Parts: sequence; structure tokens; C-alpha cells
Amino acid sequence: MQRILIVEDNKALAKLISLKMQAELNFEIDIAYTLQEAKLFIKKYTYFLALLDLNLPDAPNGEIVDYALENSIRPIVLSGIVNKAIRKQLMQKDIIDYIHKDGIESIEYIISTIMRLYQNQQYKVLVVDDSMLFRHKMQKLIQNMFFQVYTVAHGEEALGMLHTHPDIKIIITDHFMPVMDGLELTKEIRKTYSKNDLGIIAISSNQDEEITALFLKNGANDYLYKPFSKEEFTCRLNNTIEALENIEKITNHANRDFLTGVYNRRYFYANSEEYFQEAKERGENFGIAMIDIDNFKNINDTYGHDAGDKVIVTLSQILTTSVDAKDIVARFGGEEFCIVLKDMPQNAIKEKCEFIRKKVTKTSIKIHDTLLTFTVSIGVASSPEDTLEESINTADMYLYNAKNSGKNRVVSS
Repeated sequence: MQRILIVEDNKALAKLISLKMQAELNFEIDIAYTLQEAKLFIKKYTYFLALLDLNLPDAPNGEIVDYALENSIRPIVLSGIVNKAIRKQLMQKDIIDYIHKDGIESIEYIISTIMRLYQNQQYKVLVVDDSMLFRHKMQKLIQNMFFQVYTVAHGEEALGMLHTHPDIKIIITDHFMPVMDGLELTKEIRKTYSKNDLGIIAISSNQDEEITALFLKNGANDYLYKPFSKEEFTCRLNNTIEALENIEKITNHANRDFLTGVYNRRYFYANSEEYFQEAKERGENFGIAMIDIDNFKNINDTYGHDAGDKVIVTLSQILTTSVDAKDIVARFGGEEFCIVLKDMPQNAIKEKCEFIRKKVTKTSIKIHDTLLTFTVSIGVASSPEDTLEESINTADMYLYNAKNSGKNRVVSS
């Protein structure tokens, strides 16, 4: 578990912050009341970040900030004094943020900031600018927000980096660059990635409103004028990633089954139809398997519907961990699932389904004081029919045969 260090000489405030953080964040919290105590903690542990009071009994002039930075700890500075000069001076250092201590609202802001930083660790950001000095500056700034950062000098290099790392979530691009400028890059990226999949923040010293409009019309999510403050950039970048997250949540809500989190029937048909046509054109073999829990009504009648839900969730977890990321797992309704095993020869399709069946039989679920086991029947269309619907019907027919021939078995074409 990662740790956070609070250095605050107001013991009541330090404990209040610690209690709020422990209630909402999954971190170990250490509290120091002086610079000397903080040094002992820093020697002993590695910290995700530190919350640092500027005025400590043995360090009244913010010495704790420099000590933290010297030890590669990213600090959030806390201060009870409103002083613009001091604030400006500190913001020029590699601190995460400068927060005025003005009540419970500031504590809530601290917690939301830490949650944002923690989530940022999973995302990749690409900086595209022909100035090495600016790239280095931006890299440090974005790394201080806990993102993974890559940098390149122009648009063509950016497209190459995006090809190597297709999971890059945000691109920050300058306007004027050699080889391929930022506007050309934006247009090229939008041929493949929508604004909902990948965020683009354009940056330029050009104050021409027409340029701003051009970027936004051609797919940029935001536009930022140089020079900009550290805080403005941080807010813009966080707003962009949060917007992408919110869109993903809404999309998942529409595409995912509420109980299991796997895809729903609507998503399955929408995406499998496209894959079906492409695979047939390429001559790629794939399998469609219909999976049904055996004697599910008896499970519900004997152990209750909560136990039935646990069985359904357990099966969904077995299915998703047993297939490749490229495959599609969907709940069709009730205790029935359907999976598409992509780019797989016929013999391997049946072997995979047998593996799943055996894995289910070895799985048990604790219901009160009872270990519940269950089985599944699987029908498999191991080579595509003329249409997706016909392939699903074939798999469904083999599932019916599996059920009628004793259950807990795989029947395939």
C-alpha cells in the first residue's frame, strides 16, 4: 500500500486531515509535526506524495518543501497565510499544488486532488513540440501530475509514437513545427481516434482566433495560449482526462451488463457483426460459443437469488480471464453467455471451451457455511455460417444438444 506523509504542526488539523483521508483513500498515512520528525519518516519510507505546512516550529520559512524535493517526494503545500509573492515563488518549484488552509473545503479539495493524481498513473500523455527546452519543461510538469509521459519533436514522430503506444490518452501539441505541424497532426489523428477516445490539447503563442477555431473544428479538445501558468495547464489537463473518463463511464453503462460488467447483448450484436464481416473477407476462422449454467433454477430455489447472482458473476469472471483481450464476452440474459473467440483454428476453439468447462467444475463459491459448485453446458459453432445470426443459432442448437445429452459438456460442429 502506498503512503502519504502529512507534515503539520497543528495536531488537531493534522489528525482531521488524516481521518478524512483514511476514510476515503486507500493509503497509509504518517503524520509528522516538525521537520526533524519528517526527516525520520522520509528516511524510513517511500511516499506517494507529502502534504507540507510551510511554517513549522523548526522550519518556519518553508524549508520542509526543499527537503522533500531533494528527496524526490512530490509535495502539496499547505499554508494558512495568503501571500501572493510566496505563492508565486513556490509555484515555480516542482510542487504539485499550493492550497490555502481555510476549513473543511480545503480538506475536500486535497482529497479530490490526491484521487485525481492516483488515477493519473494509468494514463499516457504525449508532448509534441520542436523545442527541446519546452518538451523538457512539459515533461517535468506532467510527470509531477503522475502521468506517464512521452515526448517527440514533430507530428510525424507523434504518429509513430501513437502507433507504438496506441493507448496514449492525451496528446499535447504545439502549432508550428517542422515536417508536420500541430493542425495537420490533429486532422490525421482524428481519422482514427475520436474525441471521446483520445484528447488533444493544442498549444500556441499565436493569438489568432481563427487558428483556435481551426484546431477546435478539426478535433482538438482544448486550446491553450502560450505563455500559460502552471495552474492553468494543470486544470486544463485534468479537465480533459476527467471528460474522457466520464464519457467512458457513460459508454460502459450503455454497453455493459449491470451485474457482471461484461458486455451486454446490444453491444455484442453491434460489434460482432462488424467483426464477422471483416473476418469472412480475410478468411479468418473464429468460434462462437453459447454457455448456459446447468440447473440454475435449482440453485436459485435452494440457495436464493443472491447466490444465483454470485454464480453468474463468478462465471463471467472465469470467462473473461480465460479468453484473450481481443475476444468478446457478453451476457445474453439470465444465466446465458455468448463469447466470440477470434482468429482461432477449429481444434483450438473446442479445446478452449473444454478448458472453460473444466475450470468451472473446479470452482466453488462460499454461500453462508456451504461451498457451492456448479457446471455449465457449452454449444460451439467452430466455423462461421453465412451470417452472424446463423452462427449464433448453430451454437445455440449445439447448446441444446449439450443440455439434452447430460449437461456439463461441450458440443461443437
